[in-house]
Amino acid sequence: MPPISATLYPDATLRAPARKNLWILNGWRDLVLYVGTPLLLVPLFAVAQARWSGQDIYLFVAAMGSMGHHLPGMIRAYGDRALFERFRWRFVLAPIFLLTTCIAFYVWNLNAIFLVVFFWGVWHGMMQTYGFCRIYDAKAGSFAARTRRLDFALCGTWFAAAVLFSPARMTTTLNIFYSTGGPYLPRSLIVSAQYLVLGLTVVATVLFLFNLAQAWRHGERPNPIKIALLITTIGFWWYCNDLITNLLAGIALFEVFHDVQYLSLVWIYNRNRVEKDNTIGGFMRFIFRRSGALIGLYVALVLVYGSFGYATSFLHVGNVKRFLMGIVAASGLLHFYYDGFIWKVRERSTRESLGLAGGTADISLGGLLPAWATHAGKWVGAFFLPLAILGVLQMRGAPPRDVRQAWVVSDLPNSAREHNDYGDILYRSGRGSEAAEQYRLELKINPDSAASHNKLGAILLADSKVDAAFSEFDAAVQLKPDDGEYRYDRGYTLLRLGRQEEALADYQAAARLAPKSERVHNGYAALLQSAGEIDQAIQQWRQSLRYSPNSFNARLGLGELLLKKGELDEARRLLVEAVQIDGKKARARDLLGKVYAQQGQMSQARVQFSEASHLDPNSTEVQQDVQSAQAQDGFSGSTDTNF
Repeated sequence: MPPISATLYPDATLRAPARKNLWILNGWRDLVLYVGTPLLLVPLFAVAQARWSGQDIYLFVAAMGSMGHHLPGMIRAYGDRALFERFRWRFVLAPIFLLTTCIAFYVWNLNAIFLVVFFWGVWHGMMQTYGFCRIYDAKAGSFAARTRRLDFALCGTWFAAAVLFSPARMTTTLNIFYSTGGPYLPRSLIVSAQYLVLGLTVVATVLFLFNLAQAWRHGERPNPIKIALLITTIGFWWYCNDLITNLLAGIALFEVFHDVQYLSLVWIYNRNRVEKDNTIGGFMRFIFRRSGALIGLYVALVLVYGSFGYATSFLHVGNVKRFLMGIVAASGLLHFYYDGFIWKVRERSTRESLGLAGGTADISLGGLLPAWATHAGKWVGAFFLPLAILGVLQMRGAPPRDVRQAWVVSDLPNSAREHNDYGDILYRSGRGSEAAEQYRLELKINPDSAASHNKLGAILLADSKVDAAFSEFDAAVQLKPDDGEYRYDRGYTLLRLGRQEEALADYQAAARLAPKSERVHNGYAALLQSAGEIDQAIQQWRQSLRYSPNSFNARLGLGELLLKKGELDEARRLLVEAVQIDGKKARARDLLGKVYAQQGQMSQARVQFSEASHLDPNSTEVQQDVQSAQAQDGFSGSTDTNF
């Protein structure tokens, strides 16, 4: 018996809309690969951070993932005959131009290329999110131009705002900009830009939500997966830029998300393209087939391509490394550039390969101006002019490092990192009091910085403000009790305060916690030596030499104690090596002279004493040794000395 609706309304089944498939792949695959990936990455990242540093994670991901995921786009650009014929000159000229430019800028150490790569990278990440919005809208049958424009505005403003309000991102950007010779940007200008973008973000969000409500009211329900994608992607972008303190780790984390989205979507696209277009052959037809083994090969090729970028991190040869890094940068810029026109969702061929209905005809590249003129204008505005201007500014001379850092601190007064970096620059240039002020400003923002407490303590100690220095060193130890270097600094200050037993406890802890530190073992050995603990002091000097085989001070200290114990052969060897390392130290010459004298080699002893006297004519001990050696001249053949 037919259904009641079909009996009463014979054409009801014809009018009922077919159920739309709102997913690109299917429910769980889309959630894992496109929408919910951040929820999986955050715990994995926490585990990775427990084992590797943010720098190591970034180096691996930036090379193996970031550079590796350029390969699939290259395969399509040069493996899809129809696409290549359509954009032949772009695919021929762009690599030549970008390779030449990037290699030249890296070899000449012109930092403008970093800014261009950075801004193109942010744009590229934003456009990928916008592209997914377009795909999910098409899945829901939504093609409204207003929705498309509001999606673009929403993605653009939220991505830009995350960068402008990220202290780490702004720090890096301003440092690079000023290192290119860029002019000082007043803080008022930066704050104005932040509030402008914030205002645009609010407006874009309100209009987006209003448009969403209007569409819902008219029965045009938006794709809920698109909304979920926007929430997770924008939220994750802000998390990686503004909530993760280690900028490199944050970049790496979002890059993994970006790569997973890109690689999986490109695989699906190219597989469908190969299946539907018989004109595609060669390697592209071979690799993009329905096969689990070929997916494995696809991922392996991506990693192999990315390994080229990873290998550059281990090179130390200046121009060779810069040359290869120029190639890596060119690969990234080509990827950003090609993706801007080979994956347009509005085009019919792209829609067909993504399984989307309602595609438009292929969009003409023309307009008011010829296609080549429009394209060239975009290149000039987005690449050539900013790169050329900043490159010329840097070649004319960037301001000194301390001036540039002062500008950044002025622009970002609430950045603890910038106060710390400025303090380090001032300290290295001998401006201790100014450096101390920067460390104090940093500690107001981040009172838990053990390193800055310790550095401030070192400056105060150098100014003989021992009590104040102890307070800073003690704060550093309280924050990081397992840091041997901090324990040593506090112990040394305790010695200056006359608290020897407490100092000894800190020195013992420091030697245990920092077993490879030369200065810790040397200081501990000197303390033991002054306390008459000769054998223990010798042990510490030997420990120092074990991990610092070129240590002058360890040789000097150990040689002196072995001389006192009568172990002259080893003492002589160590002191000869010390003189070879630094022959301008009177103490080493004097001790070596004592060894020669006790071995009866008076001529060698006199040479060393004479040199020591020349280097330090005010040393009473050296002058006494010279006089004793001269007194031995009347007793030739005797080996009995007073040394």
